[in-house]
Amino acid sequence: MEKRPFVTLEMVRQIAKTYPTPFHIYDEKGIRENARKLNKAFSWNKGFKEYFAVKATPTPGILKLLREEGCGVDCSSLTELMLADRCGFSGREIMFSSNVTPAEEFVLADKLGGIINLDDISHIDFLEQTLGRIPETISCRYNPGGDFSANNQIMDKPGDAKYGFTKAQMKEGFLKLKAKGVKEFGIHSFLVSNALSNEYYPALARVLFEMAVWLKEETGVACSFINLSGGIGVNYRPEEEPNDIMAIGEGVRREFEDVLIPAGLGDAAIYTELGRFMLAPYGELVAKVVHEKKIYKDYIGLDACAVNLMRPAMYGAYHHITVLGKENAPLTETYDVTGSLCENNDKFAVDRRLPKIDIGDYVVLHDTGAHGFSMGYNYNGKLKSAELLLKENGDVEMIRRAETPEDYFATINL
Repeated sequence: MEKRPFVTLEMVRQIAKTYPTPFHIYDEKGIRENARKLNKAFSWNKGFKEYFAVKATPTPGILKLLREEGCGVDCSSLTELMLADRCGFSGREIMFSSNVTPAEEFVLADKLGGIINLDDISHIDFLEQTLGRIPETISCRYNPGGDFSANNQIMDKPGDAKYGFTKAQMKEGFLKLKAKGVKEFGIHSFLVSNALSNEYYPALARVLFEMAVWLKEETGVACSFINLSGGIGVNYRPEEEPNDIMAIGEGVRREFEDVLIPAGLGDAAIYTELGRFMLAPYGELVAKVVHEKKIYKDYIGLDACAVNLMRPAMYGAYHHITVLGKENAPLTETYDVTGSLCENNDKFAVDRRLPKIDIGDYVVLHDTGAHGFSMGYNYNGKLKSAELLLKENGDVEMIRRAETPEDYFATINL
């Protein structure tokens, strides 16, 4: 599948007159269309709701846009809860899924009326001690252990993951919560990140649906909702086939009808908490070539670095690169494309075949809309870039300004 940027060279030249590179830019039209397609894929379930994973793109302009499309938010920290509140989310629009959770985070999640998703059986007593009670609606996070193979390198061995209850603890936890007056129960599991397979989500759904049936048999509790979490991946490489969300939704529907309906659980709502699938393809990092170096290899140096996009440095993750204005030029050169950090892993690409690049060229790094800007940091005193939104009418709106040196020094006593 050919990857074409949603910005052109002429657009970037105009944008850069107001907002210098590097910057992240998001495609409003693509985001909205994708959200509507997800809702359509799961429209067979009357209670379906997407809880967007805030950690993927914690940007108010994006969160408000998704809320307009009917999405809720999945939060995992105090500031993410505060952000959700300030963006207008409240009550059951908020799912709070965290681990090693400080007391004040449970307090705020409860105050906002969000659904609390417990990560550990010990958190039942901790939550009660913190709030003085247990909320009437609670979800528990399940870890089935073992392996759950998928074609990703981020997380596919639940037995090695720090998240969730064991199967025995799920039963014990449900019975304990039931005795403490919980009226509405849900279950959740997160097993894989970035699965590029239409089969992953239905397979995960079956695991959770069978758990829901077993819990009903063992505890008498009928789950009101089942949260399939995230894990649906995107095709970062152009040769990869993208996931088909309609086929995924249909696969989950088949498992629902095969497992839950015969067990009398056909009223259960299906929730998702997708981040990467919702946003990654609709964000791009735009940078300018500022240096070329020829030693043992040929290096192209950008005005962006791992501060702007950490995934290649952290995971060795692939992000496709387009040289604007040279989309159809032959790939005659082999480059390492780098940033300026004092770290040798600050590379966006290693031995990448690209067209001849000149200083001053603009490049687009694709699929940065999730876990791109959000993973940024200030190593070497580098500053985070602006975030822009390409509106449906073609206008460009700044939805987060670039950091300044004054921002960097604001927290320091000098």
